[in-house]
Amino acid sequence: MMGRHELREQVFRLLFRADFYSAQEMEEQKRLFTEDIPAEDTGHVMGGRNGAYITGRCGRILEKLSELDRIINENTEGWDTSRMGRVELAVLRLGAYELLFDEDIPGSVAIDEAVAIAKQYGSDTSGGFVNAILAKILKSGESNS
Repeated sequence: MMGRHELREQVFRLLFRADFYSAQEMEEQKRLFTEDIPAEDTGHVMGGRNGAYITGRCGRILEKLSELDRIINENTEGWDTSRMGRVELAVLRLGAYELLFDEDIPGSVAIDEAVAIAKQYGSDTSGGFVNAILAKILKSGESNS
């Protein structure tokens, strides 16, 4: 099984695609995406838990997309999800999901991981942008932590 950070990064990469494909096309994207994910022990491509975890997690986030976007918009000033970069938005959706709906992940870990992904895939200012919004969501008291 991949490590938590690597799994989270793969969820982000799949989630990023959601802004570019319809719901029906996303099913095909999930299948294509997981073909390249190595299975944990078998050496075969996409043999099990990694792909199932990634697509399942992404699916749960997509099911809550309107709620996540509403909460993100409520915690920004001068920005809304329609104006955000696609990388930052995908990271914020993942981070907000973890803050709000995943009781197994401490809030500080969710934010740290989201910031790390934003820095890796976004611009120089992405990490600070993501950190500020997720910290505000955490402080708002809506999170599970």
